[in-house]
Amino acid sequence: MKDRKTVLHVRIVSGRGGGPEKTILNSARFLEGTEYRSIAVYLHAPGDPGIEDLAAKAREKKSPFVALTDEKLIDFGTLKALRELCQRENVTIWHGHDYKSNLYGWMLRKKCGLQLVTTVHGWVKHTKKTPIYFAVDRWCIRRYEQVVCVSRDLESKCADFGVKRDRLHHIANAIDTEEFKKRPKPEHESERIVIGAVGRLSDEKGFDLLISAIAQLVSEGMDLELRIAGEGDERDALIEHARESNIADRVKLLGFERDTAGLFASFDLFCLSSLREGLPNVVLEAMAMEIPVLATRCGGMESFATDREEALLCEAGSEQALTDGLRELMNDGNLQAALAKTARARIERDFSFAARMQRLAKVYDQL
Repeated sequence: MKDRKTVLHVRIVSGRGGGPEKTILNSARFLEGTEYRSIAVYLHAPGDPGIEDLAAKAREKKSPFVALTDEKLIDFGTLKALRELCQRENVTIWHGHDYKSNLYGWMLRKKCGLQLVTTVHGWVKHTKKTPIYFAVDRWCIRRYEQVVCVSRDLESKCADFGVKRDRLHHIANAIDTEEFKKRPKPEHESERIVIGAVGRLSDEKGFDLLISAIAQLVSEGMDLELRIAGEGDERDALIEHARESNIADRVKLLGFERDTAGLFASFDLFCLSSLREGLPNVVLEAMAMEIPVLATRCGGMESFATDREEALLCEAGSEQALTDGLRELMNDGNLQAALAKTARARIERDFSFAARMQRLAKVYDQL
């Protein structure tokens, strides 16, 4: 298709990133056949080794990819490189994914003749600096022409801080249903029941509560183990917590796992223990692969999943709720089978990546 409009997806990242990368790096392939083409631009700290893994993932997904170092709160060297890239690639749509990319897009809009779109993925990790970041993000988002939210609760939050309803669009995360589908459990797997979890090792994920829940179930005589894939600041604390809970041999922190679908195939059950979330890709991936899910009622999960249909839901922030939910799910094979079947059907119906990108193209059409 001639004269396709160029969309620049921009995101600041540390390490190998997280869930939004699955959406951004898949976009190029799934925009084929539309009037839009996309380029993924990642801003990163100097020397961050994770950017090489993202570049490899981009090549695998056939996504044009640009990495730019970004050292300061506002890095004018980065802005210059972004301006030159926009001019060279004839970019017409800037699609930001966080506070920094939203700020840079607003700063470059007149110079480069850009139309502004952002996706709100959620504000989950709290540090001393995050109130400033959130304030910057809210200021920018109110000035963007179209705002995509991955969950209904984020859509409501954006409306509450001043984004006009006619600029808001709820478009949930989506799954490549061919990549993520049921497969046999790997040979030579543990005979224990394997509880899986995936996410950044940080306090909002509630992995400490999940470890405590596993310890309680082991003390009741259940033969199970917990596998958590992901990297983060809380790794040492979680290892120590497992040791103090006397289940160090039953908790495996796997670090970064490139083969996500293969990882899920090794799980018997999946648990989302988060305190705060948007709509996490990892839950959608587990559902697509027909892994029964226990999830906390956090953020987008509350409005997304129907309890005992697509997933078993429990209260967030409660060790006891996780314990009771896992116990019930492990003891009820019929419930496991029903959840797996219904969840896969829901993903196929409502969360295919091809359908998501068609909806996103319609958002671009409105600019």
